[in-house]
Amino acid sequence: MTEHMQAAVIHQYGDTDEFFLEQVPRPAPQSDEALIRVAAAGINPVDTYARAGHVAGMMGDDPFPLILGWDVSGVIEQAPAGSGYQVGDAIYSMVNFPGKSSTYAEYVTAKVSDIAHAPQSIPLADAAAVPLVALTAWQAMFEAGNLQAGQTVLIHAAAGGVGHIAVQLAKWKGATVIGTASAKNEAYLRELGVDQFVDYTAQPFEDVVSDVDLAFDCVGSDTLARSVAVIKPGGWGITIAAQPDADEKDGVHLKRILVRSQGEQLAEIAKLIDAGHVKPTVDHRFPLAQAGEAHELQASKHVRGKIILTT
Repeated sequence: MTEHMQAAVIHQYGDTDEFFLEQVPRPAPQSDEALIRVAAAGINPVDTYARAGHVAGMMGDDPFPLILGWDVSGVIEQAPAGSGYQVGDAIYSMVNFPGKSSTYAEYVTAKVSDIAHAPQSIPLADAAAVPLVALTAWQAMFEAGNLQAGQTVLIHAAAGGVGHIAVQLAKWKGATVIGTASAKNEAYLRELGVDQFVDYTAQPFEDVVSDVDLAFDCVGSDTLARSVAVIKPGGWGITIAAQPDADEKDGVHLKRILVRSQGEQLAEIAKLIDAGHVKPTVDHRFPLAQAGEAHELQASKHVRGKIILTT
């Protein structure tokens, strides 16, 4: 096996023109890690923040040259004995979040506890679109918000990366789903299972939504604060995009979550994908050499579903 690989590398924080496709040393796995030959890397908003230097604390001291990326799908090249993984196994993972990882490359290492066998019913590259957004939706709605069958959930930015998976997970759980998005996404979201669609550009959601058990904020700004008025007393407002002013307001529990890597949850999500309950939307596919273009599109905030980089 070659000792080097291609990777999309940045040498300083900055704009999308900081990416360069370079030959770099191939990583060597530690005793608790697998070496993955990358099929694709998923792009998430946090990737663009990392490139710009807004989450420099996650990258460590003097991280350059820096390879970005946390989401990955690929094939096992090496795995520890007794790990449950064999050379050639198709896997997917959100690697080491919220720490440093490097999936914009031909190879990456990951702790065995962070990986899971990839769903078999979708292309392996497309599985890279799943981990961060699906784990975020799972941990926000099911762990933090304790969403149950028969309850109602309001999902803001329902056509986005996290949102479109959250819709499908909530429907699988047996919840009634209200989704906010722009009008162009109504048919798409109804196909995914949204029971009530709200065009946020046409009317404030507070005018047409009430008595939800859980509001899931993937937007930020004042969205969570405005959502309090439509949540039942004792219900939950969960955000990934803002910081609540308090843990509780008007009888509503408020919480911000930060997703964490979790291979066992990814294994459950893969089963749901293969059973037809969840299907990721891949809006655009870019080659590794076009990481900058991919970041420009991600930063536009007009992506339906996800963007992936293929090797």
